Amino acid sequence: MDINARIARRVHELRDARGYSLDALAERSGVSRSNISLIERGGSSPTAAVLDKLAAGLGVTLASLFEDSRAPAAGPSPLARVAEQPVWTDPASGYIRRNLSPPLRSPLQLVDVIFPPGQRVAYDGAPRDPEVHQQVWMIDGVMELTVGDAAWRLESGDCLAMRLDRPIVYRNPSRKPARYLVALATLPFSPSRRNG
Repeated sequence: MDINARIARRVHELRDARGYSLDALAERSGVSRSNISLIERGGSSPTAAVLDKLAAGLGVTLASLFEDSRAPAAGPSPLARVAEQPVWTDPASGYIRRNLSPPLRSPLQLVDVIFPPGQRVAYDGAPRDPEVHQQVWMIDGVMELTVGDAAWRLESGDCLAMRLDRPIVYRNPSRKPARYLVALATLPFSPSRRNG
């Protein structure tokens, strides 16, 4: 299946499952109603920043928007063959993300990213329910990450942990592609965390 068609169906399914109208999701995500409608019809190739806003508005990780919700008759497999892993290219920066995780519903998701030289992607980092934690492990190259007010330079082998609740900027300052692994863990919603 075409990756944009998969994203279109997934956004629509998640919106329906939560009972959100286009207007409600637009308000929650900060993405215009017309843009959401266009994405759901497969008429747009949304950027990473737009997809991240939709994911936050839907209460899921960005990686969840690439999942195939059509479960086979035997149930989802615990194995994700490389040929079955969805690959998506951000039309704005050209960064390539491959969802590595099997289609099982799991609190852990793995994503392989190849980030082009000189490119930058910024995410708003709206608080999410449920809470999402992320670690970025550099495989090759250099990346500069700004997480809220803190700035980090990651080189091969370095690993940075963060919560997805503040703005994050990814930038490759070098002249060669960078490759890194993103591990995302979703914690169940807990009202006590909100109040604490």
